[in-house]
Amino acid sequence: MVNLEWYRTFKAVYEEGNLTKASKKLFSSQPGVSLHINSLESYVGYKLFERTSRNMIPTERAIILYDFILDSLQKLEKSERHFKKTGLGNRQTISIGMCSEIFETFFEPNMNRFNFDIIAHFGEYPQMLKELDEGLLDLVITPKKNNNKNINYTSFFNQKIWLVANNKLETEKIEQAIKNNNLDVLENEFKNQIWYSSSNVTGFIKQFWLLNFNKKQYNKPNYIVPNMNSIIRCIKKSKGIALIPSFLCQQELDNKNIKLIWKGNNELRDTFYFAKKNNLRIKSEISKIEKIIIFETSEYLEKENAVQQWL
Repeated sequence: MVNLEWYRTFKAVYEEGNLTKASKKLFSSQPGVSLHINSLESYVGYKLFERTSRNMIPTERAIILYDFILDSLQKLEKSERHFKKTGLGNRQTISIGMCSEIFETFFEPNMNRFNFDIIAHFGEYPQMLKELDEGLLDLVITPKKNNNKNINYTSFFNQKIWLVANNKLETEKIEQAIKNNNLDVLENEFKNQIWYSSSNVTGFIKQFWLLNFNKKQYNKPNYIVPNMNSIIRCIKKSKGIALIPSFLCQQELDNKNIKLIWKGNNELRDTFYFAKKNNLRIKSEISKIEKIIIFETSEYLEKENAVQQWL
């Protein structure tokens, strides 16, 4: 089936008669609008617009296509408006892209504080940033950035990545190598361990190896599980090691369900950003989300610093 967004873009360009106006109406970039029109023309097999320096003039075939799809698109837009605002107060709906761990840690305890509806999307960061640019998402909480000038990034949380292990894992040789700063022995010991990872943290292993052993070659994980919370549950019950953000593993460390192996000679850190469009329409709702999440992360950092000082 043809991409529905191509038809929505076609309708906007047809009605506005101009790429710039259509892109503003769609909250999208002008190159993105051009790409959709070119893709639709390639799909249907004929030219839809005559391009001038300023205007997009519909062809006869475009006029026929517009008349044919208009009723269906208007019904879809009406449905979208209906489901976008529901309830007694016409509650706004905010679509947010993030990893499941951020949702579980910082959103779940605060759901009753939002006076609007939230749809949480989980996926790969590049795809979620693409959907943000296309207007499918309103906000993305991400450690990844791209060069899209339509997206604004605001850093708010700097997480530490620690190497942790099952409590019963024998780590005497690892501890001795760390104490002696014998990186060759330490690297070899790490390679002999069972490693756990997930698709969204495999990059941590590469960075960890480069930072601490100055090597691009790294040890591939033995088990790739759905997410970081799955990793923690696995190493609580099975012998193995993993790189985990400190905010996720601190409580398990405090409860002695797992143990900290190494923070690294060069501690691995990862910065989270609020990513949103420059021409944001729902500023008050997004601002409230940001304030709550910033408060939650600052509370966590204060607790972590207190634990570190005590240790």
